[in-house]
Amino acid sequence: MTRHLILAMVLVAYGPMAIAAATGGGDSSSGEEAASGYERAVDLIESSGYEKAIRILEKLNREDPGNADVLNMLGYAHRKLGRLEPAFGFYQEALAIEPRHLGANEYLGELYLQTDELAKAEERLAELAAACPSGCEEREELAEAIEAYKSERGLE
Repeated sequence: MTRHLILAMVLVAYGPMAIAAATGGGDSSSGEEAASGYERAVDLIESSGYEKAIRILEKLNREDPGNADVLNMLGYAHRKLGRLEPAFGFYQEALAIEPRHLGANEYLGELYLQTDELAKAEERLAELAAACPSGCEEREELAEAIEAYKSERGLE
């Protein structure tokens, strides 16, 4: 995962908390704590600290359920640890909340490749094409992963 994608996810995560604080939807210290917790989890994921990141993300998910970014990162961390079933669940939950979530679509597509479900990975790529028709990093990365998968298996 590139630093730009992680930065974008962090910025997306700050938005809802800032709105809640500005509209009286929560106290700002808890919003800042949640934001810093998410940022810390992303930093841990960048350095392969998946277990610690999962603990932080699970706490954030209990405190603020329904955050597609948190669910997506939970899926990512579990997938990197080889825990495919929980990863599937978290990605699907994120997509149920936000069907065009770029990260969840990319990572679920990559997970489908891990489980040899090429057609389902291509469905995620089609969803990314619809979500960002001019192109985006997530779409490009999944397209590259699909091409590599096909090439490795002589499917082209």
